[in-house]
Amino acid sequence: MLEMRGICKAFPGVVALDRVDLTLFPGEVHMLLGENGAGKSTLMKILSGAYRLDSGEIRINGQPAHITSPRDAIERGVRIIYQELTLVSHLSVAENIFLGALPVRFGGLVDWRALHTATATLLADLGLDIDPRTRVSRLGLAQRQMVEIAKALAGKTLGGQDRPAAILVMDEPTSALTTQEVAQLFTLIERLSARGVAIVYITHRLDEVFRIGQRITVLRDGRHVSTHGIGEVTVSDLVRQMANRDVTDQFPKVAAPRGPELLRVEHLTRRGVLNDISFVVHAGEVVGIAGLLGAGRTELARAVFGADPYDEGRVVVEGKVVRFRSPAEAIDHGIGLLPEDRKAEGLVASLTVARNIALPHGRRLSRFGVLPRGCEIELAAPIRDELRVKATPTQVVRLLSGGNQQKVVLGKWLAGDVRIFVFDEPTRGIDVGSKVEIYNLMNRLAARGAGIVMISSELPELLGMSDRVLVMHRGRIQAELDRSEATEERVLSAALGLAS
Repeated sequence: MLEMRGICKAFPGVVALDRVDLTLFPGEVHMLLGENGAGKSTLMKILSGAYRLDSGEIRINGQPAHITSPRDAIERGVRIIYQELTLVSHLSVAENIFLGALPVRFGGLVDWRALHTATATLLADLGLDIDPRTRVSRLGLAQRQMVEIAKALAGKTLGGQDRPAAILVMDEPTSALTTQEVAQLFTLIERLSARGVAIVYITHRLDEVFRIGQRITVLRDGRHVSTHGIGEVTVSDLVRQMANRDVTDQFPKVAAPRGPELLRVEHLTRRGVLNDISFVVHAGEVVGIAGLLGAGRTELARAVFGADPYDEGRVVVEGKVVRFRSPAEAIDHGIGLLPEDRKAEGLVASLTVARNIALPHGRRLSRFGVLPRGCEIELAAPIRDELRVKATPTQVVRLLSGGNQQKVVLGKWLAGDVRIFVFDEPTRGIDVGSKVEIYNLMNRLAARGAGIVMISSELPELLGMSDRVLVMHRGRIQAELDRSEATEERVLSAALGLAS
């Protein structure tokens, strides 16, 4: 169905793709793997018409395809679902799915009955139980993901012509989904595959590769490394091919001596969100927080960091009762938050690496409100080296890969006097090698006497790196499990409200 041969693409100072090949067959689920910056997204943006190739050839169904715009790609049956969803939250499900191709009656008015009927038929055909009239802002993340897929498969161009999807690209579709929601998505993928839709699936979760994939292509540093059938390689083989090195332990936990209490949260309550939350974090300790989406994990992190208010309870930092009115006050008390959404809340994408790292420390570094010349570069250089950020201090952050952007967010807190780190989904959307680097950083921080709170939707990560696991359910702490007693079954049971 698809042949991409000898694809090359260069940006100023960077060769993003160097003679890359990719083939795709009808009904195939083809896994596209590689570390951050390997060229996966660039290759798919060329297929989708967002970028133009410098050289090489694309053929669809054996015919040359000169894709110079997203419209060209859509007319050839190519659809791409990016990691950041593109829905309009204040519009309904139906309006989003047929945006730009709404059915109209005589006089140019929208034919709402036809719109809702067409949407209901499409959703039912995909096995989705979603009301077409529901506003997208009221949907959970998993349902929004399904709507995005339905939108891609709607088969309409802006001119209203039928253009059924033949090739569907999915970029990290499960990065924010729970176990049950992932299972629902995989059921939908099986349906699409059975109908002959060819799927390119980009992921950093290697367990998914062997659950739904049929063939695997690995890229590294903009080059094609290998293409294999699913039964021809192991996880270790894939990691070695992606990273060009062995990663022998995916979760290299090193226990640190437990020191004095750094953080105590007592009876924290925010009506309708958090209910009587209490826990402690000691120096040298990693406390994991598990729970389904909507359990209140991120809301708890934001309340502790002073980003959101709470109604009752108290926060104690190193023996002192505090009530932060802003994140700036939390930073002054040695707390740093790595937010769930790094692009929206963790970075200023238009600024440089050095300036992003310096941002939280402006009050400490400035003289009469002005930063000394060169202090940002001086601050960023050792942090960049410790985290192995593949960028210069003067490079703009939006040009970095997801893994390197995540390291810049981490670097902000390493540059200051932070002793309590709150990591909300610290490895979301980054490759295996970068994950291990972040885990090793957590080990080093704990060994230096820091306390870490780690929120994660990946149970193996929580179980592999935590000293204790707190499980949240509907705004409460449902269970507290020591590392020795925490298992996937016990954590999931508590997350579903089945354990006390």
